[in-house]
Amino acid sequence: MLTPCRLLLWEVTLRLSYHVVTASLCLGGSDIFASVKENSPMGQFISNITIRGDPGANAVRLCLTGDNASWFYLEGRTIRLNTSLSRVLDREVQGSVLIAELTCYEDDVIQSQFRILVEIVNENDNRPNFLQETIQPFTISELTAVNSVVFTVKAVDADGDMISYIIDQSSCDAWFFRIDLPNSGKIVLNKPLDYETRTHLELIIWAQESNTVQKFNTSTVLTVNIEDGDDQYPRFLPCTPVSPGVPVCMNPTYTTNITQKHQDLVLEFSPGPIRAEDGDRGIDTPLIYSILSAGDDQGRFVINKKTGELRLTRAVDNRRLMPNFTLNIMVCQVDDRLKYSVASVVVRVLYENMFPPVFNRTTFKGFIIQSSSPASIVSTYGNLVLQIQVSDRDFSDGLNPNIHYSLHPQSGLYQVTQRGVLIARTDQLHAFDRHVLQVVARDEESGEEVSASVDIEVLQRGQAVPRGAFTEQQMFGDVDSRLAGGIAAMILLMFLSALLFLLVQTVKRRRLQRDPEEHTAVALEKHPNVRLLCFHMVSSSRPVYSLDDSSYNTRAFSHHCESSSRSESLHGRQGVYTRRLSLLHPPSSSSSIIITDPPDRSRPGLHPPTSSSPTNTMMSD
Repeated sequence: MLTPCRLLLWEVTLRLSYHVVTASLCLGGSDIFASVKENSPMGQFISNITIRGDPGANAVRLCLTGDNASWFYLEGRTIRLNTSLSRVLDREVQGSVLIAELTCYEDDVIQSQFRILVEIVNENDNRPNFLQETIQPFTISELTAVNSVVFTVKAVDADGDMISYIIDQSSCDAWFFRIDLPNSGKIVLNKPLDYETRTHLELIIWAQESNTVQKFNTSTVLTVNIEDGDDQYPRFLPCTPVSPGVPVCMNPTYTTNITQKHQDLVLEFSPGPIRAEDGDRGIDTPLIYSILSAGDDQGRFVINKKTGELRLTRAVDNRRLMPNFTLNIMVCQVDDRLKYSVASVVVRVLYENMFPPVFNRTTFKGFIIQSSSPASIVSTYGNLVLQIQVSDRDFSDGLNPNIHYSLHPQSGLYQVTQRGVLIARTDQLHAFDRHVLQVVARDEESGEEVSASVDIEVLQRGQAVPRGAFTEQQMFGDVDSRLAGGIAAMILLMFLSALLFLLVQTVKRRRLQRDPEEHTAVALEKHPNVRLLCFHMVSSSRPVYSLDDSSYNTRAFSHHCESSSRSESLHGRQGVYTRRLSLLHPPSSSSSIIITDPPDRSRPGLHPPTSSSPTNTMMSD
């Protein structure tokens, strides 16, 4: 019989042997070393598990633990990569190695543990990027020496690739710089700088992978600001460049005119006042003016050191002895007297100008005949040369030699000589064109100006130049003249007709006023061979004549006329003139005169009346 102690010992021994038998199922495994490319897809194979037991059977259980365990999952005896669309394996983010642990459990008791080390293989999936602090705008002095390094750029590649730098030669300012060592990023000044020409430059720089197949690259635009340096001398204004694009000026010669009466006044010069500026516009150093030499002026001129204003202190005594003065004005920088410039000033002493130049007319008439000739002289009436000149009473002959003629504005078809002759580009003119030009005459000595207009007409080939203003009007206005003459004749005829009508009316009125008691009756009746007129007379001193014919009854016509007069009724065609009865006196007696037309168309003679009393006379029409 076994004692309790022996029974306990056997129980422990059995348990230990059982555990030894079951633990052998987690044996056979080992640490896992593998590699995977970054950006690999979900389920990418990592490694197989080499333990003896079958996970999920015989109470064997495997677990993944550790910081990077979430990047893996188990599929039977296989370890696979656990990624998704939103969770991509990136070596630049996760690092170069993933570390985890594989633990083997048997009946929830840890039997063994294995390390998992997975290297993330890099792929070229990143482009170079410039460091922002190296591509900010740069400022360099225009006095920077050529072949010196002016700035350095730098770019980085997350994949660790080698980078080379290139200046894009398509940029307009690329020729100012160069890169001697492509991998260094150092920019070297290739050409001298000039602030007066360019105040800032721009260039494009590329950063490119040099050790990859893809050759990924990126670019940036660099802005280089140029700082002005004190390398220029003062210059007088206005500045006339020696040649286009060269910032070197030719100093002007200032001129002015005075008379013997002028004194104690500030002189005004042409072109413009005496003024200078520092050639370095970005610095603008203060300047000082002085009279370097004045010849025989004997202190007549003084200059303001700050403004350059020149003043005449006293009058000129004798113009013949001192017709002009030539001064040399110097301007220099306050901080560097060796930087200076000199300009000439000419002061001319003139006789007093009493009369301005004048044209003898305000408008000149000119003609030019169209032709294929490249140039022709403009003529005036009578085919004479048109000469536009001014007269100046300050000169005995009226001709001022200092007069300069010009066209304002300038014309591409005409030019004026200094003798006042107009020259036209004939081959560019068209017949019947008309041009109005303004000729300006300027006295270069006194500065006085006067202008006149020139009316130029282009005549067709073969057309004669008018001899005078009337001939010109006749030549260019025949149609208008005929039309105007016809209208004037019609108006005159209408006026004469109206005047004649008024005259006739006036005569008629005067006759009516002279014989107020005379009335014109109306025609009573017509017979084919008798013309009968009836007149009512209140009183008449004129004799009445009658025409008798035996073939007609006079009394019948007389009686008929009487009865018609009493009743004031008209039988037959209506008369031309009528009068009211209230204006007629009743007749005391009546008689009739018959005018007949015999069949042989001969008219009877006239017979004196038998009575001088008022009568009613009937005449045939």
